[in-house]
Amino acid sequence: MAKATKEMIIADILKMGEGLAPVFMRAGLRCAGCPSAQRETLEDAGVGHGVDVDALIDEINAHLEAQGA
Repeated sequence: MAKATKEMIIADILKMGEGLAPVFMRAGLRCAGCPSAQRETLEDAGVGHGVDVDALIDEINAHLEAQGA
């Protein structure tokens, strides 16, 4: 199973599995429709928005694992 990392571009993470946009939204990142998602890493976005990136990565990867992605 592929795992997301904080060094990955947000758009690439969103493509990893269905239903990831709500995970980002719950964390306070509205990345799915943001043009910056095409070039910004998750770490950069998290720092800029005051999000605990490590906790978000854990949630993203748990979501992907539950999907079998």
